[in-house]
Amino acid sequence: MSHTIQPHTDMEKAHSTHEIEHDAVGKTDNEPVVILTEEDNRRLCRKTDKRILAILMWIYFLQIFDKVVFGLGNVFGLRTDLGMTGDQYSFAGSIHAIAQLSWQPFSSYLIVRVPARTLMTFLVFAWGCSAACMAAATNYQGIYVTRFLLGLFEAGCLPLFSIITAQWYRRSEQPLRVACWYGTNGIATIVAGILAFGLGHINGSFKAWQALYLFAGLITVLSAPLVWFFLDNDIQSARFFTEEEKVMAVERLRANQTGTGSHEWKWNQALEVFMDPKSYLWFGIAMLPNLGASVTNVFGPTLIANFGFDKFITTLLTMPFGALQTIAILIGCFSAQRFSNKAGIFAFLMAVAVGGCVMLYTQALAAYGVPALTQSQQSISLGGYYLLAFLYAANPLLVSWIIANTAGQTKKSVTMAIYNGASSAGNIVGPLLFTAADAPRYVPGLKSVMVIFIVLIGLIGLQVVNLFFLNKRRQSQRVAKGLPKIIHDTSMDKTFKTYGEDEGAAGHIGEEGLKDVSDLKNPLFTYLY
Repeated sequence: MSHTIQPHTDMEKAHSTHEIEHDAVGKTDNEPVVILTEEDNRRLCRKTDKRILAILMWIYFLQIFDKVVFGLGNVFGLRTDLGMTGDQYSFAGSIHAIAQLSWQPFSSYLIVRVPARTLMTFLVFAWGCSAACMAAATNYQGIYVTRFLLGLFEAGCLPLFSIITAQWYRRSEQPLRVACWYGTNGIATIVAGILAFGLGHINGSFKAWQALYLFAGLITVLSAPLVWFFLDNDIQSARFFTEEEKVMAVERLRANQTGTGSHEWKWNQALEVFMDPKSYLWFGIAMLPNLGASVTNVFGPTLIANFGFDKFITTLLTMPFGALQTIAILIGCFSAQRFSNKAGIFAFLMAVAVGGCVMLYTQALAAYGVPALTQSQQSISLGGYYLLAFLYAANPLLVSWIIANTAGQTKKSVTMAIYNGASSAGNIVGPLLFTAADAPRYVPGLKSVMVIFIVLIGLIGLQVVNLFFLNKRRQSQRVAKGLPKIIHDTSMDKTFKTYGEDEGAAGHIGEEGLKDVSDLKNPLFTYLY
């Protein structure tokens, strides 16, 4: 059942310092409005950061860490020890994404029906066990099974994290919060590199890659109880808020027009996703960058090794890539929040990634058929590889763009499942672009990825045009209902404004902002570029 705030129960618990008033326009006597100051808004946001954002950052770090160590394991003899061919290793990279893709329909349903605290605790424990069991694999079939289970249990992670972010934060706050938890992608790469460098010196029957996988899995399993003790399902059940703060926290999200969460699965919202042109553009925009991201995750260390470095230097050279990932994510999301423009920043960062592909492709082409790269070619190729780190700003920007433009709990869940399915599709196809026959330069694969990123920039522009016309349609709908043609979207204001404080919003945000209503059904919804 969905949670609601009753006007004469929870609202009456507010202290006198947070006065409950009645709006003179469009409100009845039993529809009070809680007045919040900017100080209240900041205080509630800080409390949410300390509890909700902190656990999201740690768990997402673990998910990425488990992925990164798979690529590093190959540097320390995984393929050799298990007798895997190049194509078998490629498929091991893809099978994780195949599991994610196959589980998305079930995942979207579970995210709506099962409380976040319960679902995340189980998923973290299960994928930790799967990661640890990779250390016990004795052949490629064992790697396939454990990688498939890992993908299955991780399938709901990113959609769940995205919906949690949308439920707890204003739309203006979401890009940086997504950046904070998604930015651990780069930190995980750095930590995995340091750990692999240390464990790589292990000699004996227990291999370095086994120690790496076992450590990653066990630390994830041990983190599952932390989720249970620290995560709350929603604002209404938050243990770190007082009753007064719960009411204020709900009120500050009213202008989002995306609701505050529901456990009711609504088939009309699920079907609406497939009738909405946005969904198909989101799918394309999500799939294309992940074709490249898959390449860096699975083949990044291998590509560096092919530049002519030994396995220990290769491990260390993955660390700057991780640092650049974090920098790119933070810069991208901060800029999107600062300038209230996600699409433009997104396109710029993808142009940087295109530049990295050009550098890799031209040097690989020049060295085609040559056993080793020259020092100059190594430097340019390494620089191009590092520029691909800017690709990792794509997903957090896209996630914040999607959740800001989607309302309705079921619709958000299905839309994020489509996003994750598209990402998985990209991760399935990505490694297959780099076949063993093209080693060690992978010229055809690099050319394909370069073209894919250029197409991606075009799709971003097409989505902007689509959102522009959706806003025009909303304006016509408002006029037809006797509402102002243009309303002030206070959810994107840098300084918080209480409901009714801004004359342009007074009486027009209404209760729709807190209900489980889809964006296409809400004429007051404003789409963001």
